[in-house]
Amino acid sequence: MTSSQESVLSTYETDDSPTSKLIKKSKDAPFVPLGLAGLTGIVAYGLYKLKHRGNTKMSVHLIHMRVGAQGFVVGALTCGVLYSMYKEYWGKPKE
Repeated sequence: MTSSQESVLSTYETDDSPTSKLIKKSKDAPFVPLGLAGLTGIVAYGLYKLKHRGNTKMSVHLIHMRVGAQGFVVGALTCGVLYSMYKEYWGKPKE
């Protein structure tokens, strides 16, 4: 990283804004931004499909979107837990 990027990141690390909290959380758990991006994508897809749902009832459409969003979040959490286990147990050099 260049010195300007490091200074920007260090500014965010000392700041207490939501952006700095997201950057800190991203460093600790890299699957948090992935989960947020997936959730945003599913919501955008759901809003698009809401307009073009045809004869499907609103309640059925909303249930399908909820199941899709929950599935993505559970998948991201599972990947995060597996990644943490890998770092903790297999990624560390043996002492």
